[in-house]
Amino acid sequence: MRETPSAPSGPLTPLVDPFQRAITYLRVSVTDRCDFRCVYCMAQDMTFLPKADLLTLEELDRLCSAFVARGVRKLRLTGGEPLVRRNVMTLVRSLSRHLASGALEELTLTTNGSQLARFADELAACGVKRINVSLDTLKPDLFRQITRWGELSRVLDGIAAAQAAGIRIKVNAVALKDVNEHELADMTAWAHDRDMDITFIEVMPLGEIETHRADQFLSLDSVRETLSRRFTLEPLAMRTGGPARYMRASETGGRIGFITPLSHNFCESCNRVRVTCTGTLFMCLGQEDAADLRRPLRQSESDEALHHAIDAAISRKPKGHDFVIERASAAPAVGRHMSVTGG
Repeated sequence: MRETPSAPSGPLTPLVDPFQRAITYLRVSVTDRCDFRCVYCMAQDMTFLPKADLLTLEELDRLCSAFVARGVRKLRLTGGEPLVRRNVMTLVRSLSRHLASGALEELTLTTNGSQLARFADELAACGVKRINVSLDTLKPDLFRQITRWGELSRVLDGIAAAQAAGIRIKVNAVALKDVNEHELADMTAWAHDRDMDITFIEVMPLGEIETHRADQFLSLDSVRETLSRRFTLEPLAMRTGGPARYMRASETGGRIGFITPLSHNFCESCNRVRVTCTGTLFMCLGQEDAADLRRPLRQSESDEALHHAIDAAISRKPKGHDFVIERASAAPAVGRHMSVTGG
């Protein structure tokens, strides 16, 4: 995809933050654009970034490769919706070389599934073995209500195409009070019946939307209690490199993940950082401190300045986030939308 830039002087060392957590997981947003407008994620009338502000696919490749050289073993492409980025498969094909070399253990992505039927075979050919699909309901009318623009049938077709291509699917569902909370047990049974894990996520206070998130927030303690009425839940010690904590439903044998940024902080084992589509590195999803990696990418053909910028940023990685949802506060805990940071 590109010529390899000149390497920085001196040995490259693994990335370790001030709390001795090794940074082995990078989430990279390739676009802030999406073909859905989910009510907990975006405003209906979004203003997206000018395309000139986005990193090129070549720059994204160079940035990801720099992190791989520093010990990142898991790389997740996100958005917005990553598969709406023009020519995004060029990037996926190029990054797959790190799988072939053994430098990278996993290349994966999070998608809303709308474009998955088009790209499933090619993703599998690039070595993508696992994909997260965001899906909050199995009811077509409610799906349209949550996503505003989405068609449930396209997502289900995408899931089927990915599974046919040999890609494992994990469903991510945001738990929404008075919206899908009474459907979550049925969704669990549906996913497990199709050999898919399912992970539930608490709504996160990122970005201005039309609805107050206190009206959307549903604690996963409540979800777990609801599920336990239908399933026998067994705690699992497994980790997949992300923040989820897992349980097994004895009746189905399937796994259920819980991501609880609000009710149960998961920061003590954080091994991940996020880069936006403009090259801004966020060391913590719930903090505003960030580092500009676009400038060092563009100021030199060498990666030396880029690595210095990464080192300086990781040295500031905080111990944890400050997420809170308070009805008395009209502003979200973090002003940027999740689609900007990378979902």
